[in-house]
Amino acid sequence: MKSKFLTVSLLASAVFAGLGMSPAMAQGTNTPRIDQTQQAISTRIQQGLASGHITPSEAQMLIRRERDIQMREAQYKSNGTATPQERQQLRNELSALNADVERMMANNNVVRPPNNAGNTPGIDNQEYQVSRRIDEGVRSGRITQREARRLQSREREIARHEAFFKSDGVVTQQERRQLRNELSALRDEVERMMNNNRRGRG
Repeated sequence: MKSKFLTVSLLASAVFAGLGMSPAMAQGTNTPRIDQTQQAISTRIQQGLASGHITPSEAQMLIRRERDIQMREAQYKSNGTATPQERQQLRNELSALNADVERMMANNNVVRPPNNAGNTPGIDNQEYQVSRRIDEGVRSGRITQREARRLQSREREIARHEAFFKSDGVVTQQERRQLRNELSALRDEVERMMNNNRRGRG
C-alpha cells in the first residue's frame, strides 16, 4: 500500500514493540532484549522510509513481518512464560528481519514519491487506529488469533482498495468515502469484540 499510513504505522511500531513490557504479565514473560530489538528495527524502517531507501511497498512488507513476530511473541507469553526455545526462535526471526532492513538501507537506489496528490492522512490515521486496537485485543485476550487473522485479512483488502485508488495519483471524494465506510465497519467489529470482555481464550 503506497500510503502515509506506513509512516504513521512506523511511528507506532515502538508501541507495538513493547508487547512484553506490560506490568500485568508474569515475570517469565519478560523479554527486554527482544523488545529492544523490535524497537530498533521499527526505528530503522522509519528512517529508511523517510530517506527513500525503503519504498512504501517494502515498508508494508517489513511491517507485516514485524507484526507476525509480535503476535507470535504474544502467543508464546499467553501461558505465562516464554521458553528458551521460543525466545531463540524470536531472536532468529528478528535477526533475519533486521538483515533485510539493513540490505534495503544499503541500496543506493533512493526513491521518493512524485507528489502528494494521492495522500489520505485522515484515512491513514483510521487505518493505524484500527491496527492498534486489533493488536491491543490480541495482547489482552479479547481477540483470538483466529479472529485477528480474519480482521487483518479485511485490513489487507481495504489496503488493496486504497492502493488501487491511488494508482492514478488521485483519490476522489467517492473513493475516500468508500474507504472510510469500509474502515468504519471494520472498526465497529473490532470494538464489539473488545467490549465483549472475553479474556484468555487463546
